[in-house]
Amino acid sequence: MTMLSLATVLAEAARKHPDKIAVIDSLTTERITYRDLWQQTLAYAGGLRQLGVEPGDVVAIQIPNLADFPRVYYAVLAAGATIVPMHLLLTPEENAYVLRDSGAKLLVAHSSQLENAAAAAKMAGIPVASVGPAVPGITRLEEAGGKPLRTYESREAEDVAVVFYTSGTTGKPKGALLTHLNLVMNTMVNVFDIHGLSDEDIVMGCLPLFHTFGQTVGMNGTFRLGGTIVLMARFTGEAAIQLMVRENVTIFHGVPTMYIGLLEAAAKADKLPSLRLCVSGGASLPVAVLERFNEIFQATIYEGYGLSETSPTATTNQPAFGARPGTVGHPIWGVDVEIARPEIDERIELMDDGELGEIVIRGHNVFAGYLNNPSATAEAVVDGWFRTGDLGTKDAEGFITIVDRKKDLVIRGGFNVYPREVEEALARHPAVLQVAVIGVPDPVHGEEICAVVVPDPGGITADELIEWSREKLGKHKYPRQIRFAEQLPLGPSFKVLKRELRKTYGSEQ
Repeated sequence: MTMLSLATVLAEAARKHPDKIAVIDSLTTERITYRDLWQQTLAYAGGLRQLGVEPGDVVAIQIPNLADFPRVYYAVLAAGATIVPMHLLLTPEENAYVLRDSGAKLLVAHSSQLENAAAAAKMAGIPVASVGPAVPGITRLEEAGGKPLRTYESREAEDVAVVFYTSGTTGKPKGALLTHLNLVMNTMVNVFDIHGLSDEDIVMGCLPLFHTFGQTVGMNGTFRLGGTIVLMARFTGEAAIQLMVRENVTIFHGVPTMYIGLLEAAAKADKLPSLRLCVSGGASLPVAVLERFNEIFQATIYEGYGLSETSPTATTNQPAFGARPGTVGHPIWGVDVEIARPEIDERIELMDDGELGEIVIRGHNVFAGYLNNPSATAEAVVDGWFRTGDLGTKDAEGFITIVDRKKDLVIRGGFNVYPREVEEALARHPAVLQVAVIGVPDPVHGEEICAVVVPDPGGITADELIEWSREKLGKHKYPRQIRFAEQLPLGPSFKVLKRELRKTYGSEQ
């Protein structure tokens, strides 16, 4: 039996760097040292005990990117319980489903989220406690009483630390079980094996902390290093640039929509931050955006790839192997990433270099399965490999390229068209700020290519864009339909929701 807790990440940082600033909360302007953060965490853990939370219980947390997120997150871990991070953009009904499915015993919500949280907790029949400014009639965790814990509860390495609910593209969301071992290893490999990071680094924390990328790579990674994280509750390109300049941020983690936002805001900014390292994940980064960012911010973006089920990092461009734009780099230390035949469900049959197939992953980062869902687990983990549902290739030098989601593939007149390729081409047009490509029903070809474009206010017509893309793409690939939108629908983790676009534009025939 091996004992290991993710809480160690903060406990050890407090022992090693007690007087260093761990968190800068840009909303409340708090600057908290590691010593204070850990003491506050142990006090919160005592409050959780007082509210009846025992080791092995499940506690849900609904908190924006404020200092209370790490305080409550590590308090739940210190109390020996399992965390369910709640998305902040879901309805009370959707959240109540997560609370019931996960068997949460308590929901801890920031007072700014209480209206939604209290409604969800009521539907699920569980109590809610608040952090932040007091709200009448709701127990504040800060005042729950109970003696601060002396140290954190130890757990077994294979115990579940966090349950991430994956966006339900098909039916209800599923709870992915991440163990202490999964998350400690992913945190360690991210900070010690990939890029040359140091405790002097100041990290921009604008990715939602309830999401795996912001949580593991951003928050846990920063604390494992003993660096400083600057938390930003609501991202806009303009505010992010100002905050990064003010706090001398050196590292930026973001999703493609954030990089696009920074590029738009850069034109109006007096001064740009001196970024040493930028990491992109969560969705495919158009190469045109990467190149423009490099030119304007004088900083290279290293694109990586991962999923909630893989803790999340599985591959990334890393200095050891060289970076190659348009790819997601090489597998991280201790993880295997291969390409398997997508049409064979019951076993994993690996394919040769350069062949297009389904990306499969095995290693210390692969989750322990889906909560209460053995059939989904059996479909996802085959022969020890996790099937990602993403299509890609691996070249002779080991670089992995994601071509598209299996389910986003468009079949036009019997030909496979990968939306990512069409998006890459359109993203290079100077009047295109953002683009997402979907398949819409078509009586002749089965499906037709439709590009939903957020244009530059300067103006461009649909015909001009179609003509332009026709020169860049094969006959079966270029979009016959262009739809203009003011913005693209984004999920809680800032990914473009293609299912919403299909709903909106798929019936417009």
